[in-house]
Amino acid sequence: MLNFLMRICRFNFGDFEKEEFKKFMYMGAIFALIIGVYWTLRPLKDAIFIQLVDKTYLPYAKTISILALLPLVIFYTQLLARLSREKMMVVLPAFYGIAVLIFSVCMFFAQGTPEVIASRPFILLAATKILAFVWYLFVESFGSLAVALFWAFSADATDPLSAKRGFPLIVAIGQLGGIIFPYSIAGLPHRLGLATDTLSMVILGGLTFLIIPLFHYFIRVTPPELLRSFQGSSSSSNTAEMAQKEKAEHTGFLDGLKLLLAHKYLIGIFMVNFIYEIIITIFDFNFKLAAATKYSGVALTHYLSLYGSSVNLVSLLCLLLGISNITRFLGIRFALTAMPIIVGLALFSFLTVDSLSFLFALMVGSKAINYALNGPALKQLYIPTTTDVRFKAQAWIETFGARASKEVGSIFNMGLKPLQSIFGELAGKSHYLMLSGVIGFPLLILWFITAFYLSKQYQEAIKDKKMIC
Repeated sequence: MLNFLMRICRFNFGDFEKEEFKKFMYMGAIFALIIGVYWTLRPLKDAIFIQLVDKTYLPYAKTISILALLPLVIFYTQLLARLSREKMMVVLPAFYGIAVLIFSVCMFFAQGTPEVIASRPFILLAATKILAFVWYLFVESFGSLAVALFWAFSADATDPLSAKRGFPLIVAIGQLGGIIFPYSIAGLPHRLGLATDTLSMVILGGLTFLIIPLFHYFIRVTPPELLRSFQGSSSSSNTAEMAQKEKAEHTGFLDGLKLLLAHKYLIGIFMVNFIYEIIITIFDFNFKLAAATKYSGVALTHYLSLYGSSVNLVSLLCLLLGISNITRFLGIRFALTAMPIIVGLALFSFLTVDSLSFLFALMVGSKAINYALNGPALKQLYIPTTTDVRFKAQAWIETFGARASKEVGSIFNMGLKPLQSIFGELAGKSHYLMLSGVIGFPLLILWFITAFYLSKQYQEAIKDKKMIC
């Protein structure tokens, strides 16, 4: 069976040694759980927030998330300085698993029809809205911290040649979780005729805990030589020693930011993430507005879960059809520079077509191509970097930086309502779209230039077998 799978994967991902293939299959299973849980939490995040607060407050929730994530980044970085990477892969899933179960109890009492929610006493209504904001921020943090930790560990335990084959395979397997979980779990209450999303959240809590034994099994059965990084050290054998060293140096949460600001290479990675997230946040806001106009309650959760499953299905199809071969045969430069061109075409389409079905297709395509092509390429950029960069600077880029870019996009989205108040609903939307183009296209040009620079630095580092930063 294993040999059969290796033959199937040969065209899309390249030739693997048997133990190497098993390593990436295990890592893919872990990633499938993380991605599956996250993409199931996403529709629950938006639908519950819209039900308990209002769809027009989505940009405000995203804006507040940057402030709320700051203490979490501090706490996360302090844990990295005190715990081994293996222990972090236990602590984080345990925390999120417990928290999801607690939220499931809260939502059982908080959710209801708009009339029921509006009839609550002022204090109870305020508590309901606060709960919705906390829930929104909680899900945002999971997508940042859990995913960033997994990829930091993966980059620390993989050499460049192996990563070129294995990382797209991990993403492909991960998409299976993103396909199956959202529709089957998030949409379950709607199909059963339930009034709340509690059942979905209880199931997600249990699946989050499942990450821990699966990771322990992966560490136990994977040969130590396959856990060696670009620097030649074994992630599993030296992690505790490195953690003790970091602890002795009293590293703080600002270390990642200092590393980021000290190197043009890391600033470039930050800019690529930053620009993509700004433009996608604009797309996403308009998609959610249109969806919330047509659906509400668990029906909205069901619709958004269908969107989540569709994103991951298209991502998987892209990988199976050989999109990862772009990186293998045409190089990382082509993969990185193709993305701003693709997003530019998406932005032009967004400015000219207005319908929920089109926005659904636009979001699915934009997200899928990012996960299938841009994501694995960006992860490879961390390979010729130090352990501190992979775990600290990457955490800043993919948590604080990603949230900051979404905040910028959300601040821009806040301008829609004032523009409609001044110019009227249709004229205000036209001004909003015009500004989207004025800001978006110059950012895409900057993205293209930055991607070219990053690929050049990466290729030189791999060729010379040196660390960039």
